[in-house]
Amino acid sequence: MGIAVAGMDSLSDRASMMREALQKSQTITDNVVSILGSFDSRLSALETAMRPTQIRTHAIRKAHENIDKSLKSAEVILAQFDLSRQAEAKILKGPHEDLEGYLGAIDQLRSNIRFFSSNKNFKNSEGVINHSNTLLAKAISKLEDEFKQRLNSYSKPIEPDRLFDGLPNSLRPSSESPGNQGEPGGRGPSHNHSEHQNVDLETAVYTPPTLIPPRIIPLLHDLAKQMVRAGHNQQLLKIYKETRSLVLEESLRKLGVEKLGKDDVQKMQWEVLEAKIGNWIHFMRIAVKLLFAGERKVCDEMFEGFDSLSDQCFAEVTASSVSVLLSFGEAIARSKRSPEKLFVLLDMYEIMRELHSEIETIFKGKACNEIRESALGLTKRLAQTAQETFGDFEEAVEKDATKTAVLDGTVHPLTSYVINYVKFLFDYQSTLTQLFQEFETGDGKVSQLASVTMRIMQALQTNLDGKSKQYRDPALTHLFLMNNIHYMVRSVRRSEAKDLLGDDWVQIHRRIVQQHANQYKRNAWQKILQCLSIQGLTSSGGGSSVGDGGNSSGVSRALIKDRFKIFNMQFEELHQRQSQWTVPDTELRESLRLAVAEVLLPAYRSFLKRFGPLVENGKNPQKYVKYTAEDLERMLGEFFEGKNINEPKR
Repeated sequence: MGIAVAGMDSLSDRASMMREALQKSQTITDNVVSILGSFDSRLSALETAMRPTQIRTHAIRKAHENIDKSLKSAEVILAQFDLSRQAEAKILKGPHEDLEGYLGAIDQLRSNIRFFSSNKNFKNSEGVINHSNTLLAKAISKLEDEFKQRLNSYSKPIEPDRLFDGLPNSLRPSSESPGNQGEPGGRGPSHNHSEHQNVDLETAVYTPPTLIPPRIIPLLHDLAKQMVRAGHNQQLLKIYKETRSLVLEESLRKLGVEKLGKDDVQKMQWEVLEAKIGNWIHFMRIAVKLLFAGERKVCDEMFEGFDSLSDQCFAEVTASSVSVLLSFGEAIARSKRSPEKLFVLLDMYEIMRELHSEIETIFKGKACNEIRESALGLTKRLAQTAQETFGDFEEAVEKDATKTAVLDGTVHPLTSYVINYVKFLFDYQSTLTQLFQEFETGDGKVSQLASVTMRIMQALQTNLDGKSKQYRDPALTHLFLMNNIHYMVRSVRRSEAKDLLGDDWVQIHRRIVQQHANQYKRNAWQKILQCLSIQGLTSSGGGSSVGDGGNSSGVSRALIKDRFKIFNMQFEELHQRQSQWTVPDTELRESLRLAVAEVLLPAYRSFLKRFGPLVENGKNPQKYVKYTAEDLERMLGEFFEGKNINEPKR
């Protein structure tokens, strides 16, 4: 019990102690709050007292910053003024002594204008800008003069020898060429067309001449660049065109290029015109592959970065020269058609086809559209004229009415002319294939060429049939046709025409030759062979006859004599006439003689053996039996030799 009371007293003491401690803690807290409250009021008063000082300090700092900024701006402006004065001094001095420095001064002047344009708050900026623009205009004006002077100074016509040095060896004129003594154009190579040569030329290397020294191009480029930046494109174009176009025209004139139109062409003799066409082909190669290619290179380098201006300058410079060259081609294409012009038309068409891709490349861009179209138009017109000339030739062959007499039945000049014409066509196979493709609407290209060739051959045969009717002697008619068709067949067999016309054509026409040979024999020898026939030799009681039972039993000697007499007369007449006739082909001539001999000699030997004794036993036998079979054979060897009637017999 006592222990419990003691415990309660202890807890009561502890509780009292805790109450005292809490009261002290509260008193301390209240004191601290009171102290802090007094600090807050003091700090607030201090802040209020310091605010004016802070404001003055910030204002002073901002003022210093503004002063620094203004000083820096003034330095930049003063530097621009200094640079402007330096640029002005160089510009007033002119570009002759220091072109690069002059160009740098112009750039600086532009930079100053940009600077003051973006700093309009500077009160004198407007005046500075106006002064700089005036100075820049003067600078560009001097620049134009400098560009013109330098371009003119380094633009000289190219001598023909320098151009020839850029050609492949096969196209360079030889030093001993006769043309060296005549007009410059005469130095072109002689025309000798072949497909192989064309392939070589297509792969040949051409070296365009240096038209302006390479070290000058960058300077001219910089001058042009400044003019373009100043908006002086038209002035630049005018200067470039006036200078370079005259130089280009003079280069072509030195080469031998002439300005010729349709009227000039119509007045020329064919030989003169043919030579000028050959020269024109040569000039076109030189102009496109050397001169125009070189001019394109100059334009591209000088106006690098300004493609449309480059194209326009090139078009303007070359337009006149291209026109002179193409106008001659147009004049030929539009002139009166004639067969001999076909091959030069094909030559001209070939060169235009050869140059087509280069023309498309060199004359690129919208500005050159008209030039490209003119070149393509000429190509198509040449193709059309060539094809129309084909048609004219076919018609002319069929209707040829020349009165050239071929008295000996040999190959007619028309035949040799047409065959040579056709042979020449096969030198142009690839060209003709391309040409027919321009207008092809039917079968394949090769068959079109074959079709044209066949029509020409048929037209020739039709004409020859008409000419053969001029002969009064049917034998000579057939000999004439045999000779001419044989010439056609032999020529085809020995040329590329055989592959085109085919074996069937050759075999058919060989049979026609044989048919005419057979018709010749029938017409020329049928009558004389009847003299050697036993028909009509039976005695009718008039003259003496022999009745010994031999082969001549019952045959009238008088009739035999008459037969020998008629035979001699007819053979001599045939010999005299047909030894003047001609079979020009040796093999055909021998074959025809042999064919006649195979018919005539056996019949004569048989007749002579059977009836010769009747005459030999009578008076003057040599009057009737004038020839042995060997004599006849020897005389047949003189047939078809084309001998003059006054020539002595062999």
